[in-house]
Amino acid sequence: REPPASTPRGTRETLGTAQARSGSPLMEDAGRRLAALGRRYQCPACEKSFKTNGCFVNHLTTHSGEKPFKCAECEKSFKRSDHLQRHLRTHSKDQPFKCLKDGKHFNHRSNHDSHLRIHTGKKLHKCLECGKSFKRNDLLQKHLSIHTGEKNYECPECEKSFRIKDLLQSHLKIHTGLKPYKCFECGMSFSHSSSLYRHQRMHSGEKPHKCLECGKSFSHSSSLYTHQRIHTGEKPFKCLECGKSFNVIARLYRHRKIHSGEKPYECLECGKCFTEGSGLYHHKKIHTGEKPYKCLECGRSFSERRDLRRHEMIHTGEKPHKCLECGKSFNRKGILYRHQRIHSRDKPHKCLDCDKFLVCPITLGQ
Repeated sequence: REPPASTPRGTRETLGTAQARSGSPLMEDAGRRLAALGRRYQCPACEKSFKTNGCFVNHLTTHSGEKPFKCAECEKSFKRSDHLQRHLRTHSKDQPFKCLKDGKHFNHRSNHDSHLRIHTGKKLHKCLECGKSFKRNDLLQKHLSIHTGEKNYECPECEKSFRIKDLLQSHLKIHTGLKPYKCFECGMSFSHSSSLYRHQRMHSGEKPHKCLECGKSFSHSSSLYTHQRIHTGEKPFKCLECGKSFNVIARLYRHRKIHSGEKPYECLECGKCFTEGSGLYHHKKIHTGEKPYKCLECGRSFSERRDLRRHEMIHTGEKPHKCLECGKSFNRKGILYRHQRIHSRDKPHKCLDCDKFLVCPITLGQ
């Protein structure tokens, strides 16, 4: 009997049924091989065997590349029905997996298992190039492309290339504008479920990752790891054009566009161009007047999360950026960089009237 055309939230196309028909060349070839070998379900492409027809038909999609299970909410497609069912939880509030340590709930077992490593601190997968460790092997594999510089995934719209397929898939949503993941707290929508998950921590205030040097806490382990480079001074990402180094790879990517002059993201309102899609996204708020980030202390709202964080330091008195030379602390990284020039005697700003060199452009104006 053929499967129904649809479920309440997902659509099942007829790939499995079509391939199971006796007229399918793939199945006929499989049948001949099986008869010869006396085995029931064997793939004619890779000769892998299966106990059930369902597993066999699911496996065939790995060779054909077809994704017959389609989400009715966001039109994302999957090779297997269980993958679709798992994905559907990102659109609902169903979070059946609970962490026994802190009571937090998750919609996928994999997210739950990854979260548990926050409590254990285990990072079993280590990069032999830079020594960085990861909780999962797939994260290590993605990281390795940073060192090789390979970018095998190209966008068909703007020809921009990416290291991993996930980054390309994320980038493509810039062109489509699709944002199927909505926050039930504030109504803000996101292109990816992971972005929604990170955003929700803004409402909960959860910051489980704490810096042992200065006590600052972060919502994500990656943010903590990047922050720790402020204390160590580590800058592992180097520009091959000019030799300048950076502590975050995203800053290296932005810096490279200074040399190339590339600005592929254009604002349709005013025509201004940007090197990054995020720059265009933030710029658009100038036209819309959107200020979704609100200070819980004084009620002031901001268009950017980073502006809210800087503002909150006024209330907390927090100064996380410390000078390793003299111990003086600052609430902004830029102010720390300017301060450090006092110790290095770097004076890059020249006065056109008297040829005097100064540390800070503000002093130059005076």
